[in-house]
Amino acid sequence: MLRILLAEDDDSLRTYLARALERVGYRVTAVDRGTAALPLLEAEAFDLLLTDIVMPEMDGIELAQKAAQLAPDIRVMFITGFAAVALKAGRKTPDAKVLSKPFHLKDLVAEVERMFQTEDQHGRL
Repeated sequence: MLRILLAEDDDSLRTYLARALERVGYRVTAVDRGTAALPLLEAEAFDLLLTDIVMPEMDGIELAQKAAQLAPDIRVMFITGFAAVALKAGRKTPDAKVLSKPFHLKDLVAEVERMFQTEDQHGRL
């Protein structure tokens, strides 16, 4: 079972996404900010970091950079309404998928599955 660390500062969206992903079979740990995600990344193994880009204290890009150092094999997917602005700021980001808000839940699930299907086909999962 894939483990997802979800970092999203919007309470209702975080709750909705966590429940929806759990319903389709993923184990989800949800936090409200990047700084809350770091200790979890240090203590536990996650397959995917699903993070908003714009959050208080630490944005999703910085979180993804730190996650890549702590867990080099972790996959990253950004969910954001500000993708074009945030990703053009010239900051180096780990290889990541970007899903722009608003999105349909089935699109999120399909993208998560697609990220790990590629690994399945190469026998690395």
